[in-house]
Amino acid sequence: MSHPKLQTAVIAGASGYIGQHLTRELAARGVDVRTIGRGAFNDATWDDPPALVDVLEGADLLVNLAGRSVSCRYTKRNADAIFASRTETTAALGRALAATARPPELWVNASTGTIYRDSRDRPMDEVTGELGTGFSVGVARAWEHELFAAPTPVRKVALRMSIVLGPGGGALNPFINLARMGFGGRMGDGGQKFSWAHVDDVVAAVTYAFEHPEISGPVNVAAPEVVTNAEMMRQVRDALGRHRGLPLPAWALEAGARVIRTEAELVLKSRWVDSRVLRESGFEFAHPSLADALDQIAGHTPRGLLPVALG
Repeated sequence: MSHPKLQTAVIAGASGYIGQHLTRELAARGVDVRTIGRGAFNDATWDDPPALVDVLEGADLLVNLAGRSVSCRYTKRNADAIFASRTETTAALGRALAATARPPELWVNASTGTIYRDSRDRPMDEVTGELGTGFSVGVARAWEHELFAAPTPVRKVALRMSIVLGPGGGALNPFINLARMGFGGRMGDGGQKFSWAHVDDVVAAVTYAFEHPEISGPVNVAAPEVVTNAEMMRQVRDALGRHRGLPLPAWALEAGARVIRTEAELVLKSRWVDSRVLRESGFEFAHPSLADALDQIAGHTPRGLLPVALG
């Protein structure tokens, strides 16, 4: 079976952590990458609808990763910004695609594995998974609604990413800092599931979806090896050469989260996500085990406390 050739890609949110990795990988493959964002250095900006149409014209792939960080306190102002930054950019792309004469073959829109309910009893896949409730789930549902309701015949994929790990940023830095400060034990009761994916596999999933026209709709991205929070923290300590770590009970996490302006839900919710669509289509993860992923990340991680992006 011959795959479509990827020659031109448009990335919205290219300045973010995943966007930077995706841009580098596509450019290394010789793909012409165009970007959409807030700054004038982008090929198009969100406040210029005709430019959005122009940048999408004739492209092969659109990837929308735009969205304000969820690592912040969910005040009304922050919550509104999180919601709007996802739904309004997605809606703007839908309008632009509807006005594009030669639209891309595929539109990949970021989403999140947090859309599923808190789960310790079974994994959540795209077919049998049960959606949850609460603010984060509401954002994810509205985000995906804008994608699938957009008036364009383009093939669409909602990339339901689990916690994305990788060197130089990603979601691992806070856990590394805790371990280095001696607080690398379990969080809460430690039994909550921790679904994750290495950033390299997230990038690979995007290009894989482009090469497999049969893939559309929600697509989970989570490595096959799902661990508990306690096991995850043990492996983080091992990768950093730390043998002991004090546990953090839920009340301490709630208090600490207020101090660093984030939400304890980000570590206390049990996320058990199964990449059924990718698995059944033959996708293979380059980093299937957490120990392998952590070793790779530790080898590219400087000493000392790491910067953490907080909203």
